[in-house]
Amino acid sequence: LTRAAYRAAGRDLPRTAQTQYEAGPVVPPGEPLQIGDLVYYGTATNIHHVAIYIGNGQMISAPGQGKVVHVAPYRWAGDDYFGATRPGK
Repeated sequence: LTRAAYRAAGRDLPRTAQTQYEAGPVVPPGEPLQIGDLVYYGTATNIHHVAIYIGNGQMISAPGQGKVVHVAPYRWAGDDYFGATRPGK
């Protein structure tokens, strides 16, 4: 989802969530997210999910192949939110 959305906007992203995070640039902790930022879940060496922040604490997420893309809060109790990047900045 993230790669296709950014490609449609004229930006190329690496293929995996891990390599997208590593490509940065990282949004500093505590800095407010902006619409279009990518939000990541996992650990520094195992980013397992990436979604697109759409504002108001919400993200658009594709939970996996064959599953429905949906809007959801980007933070929830017990999540493993790792951080965000701002591609193209």
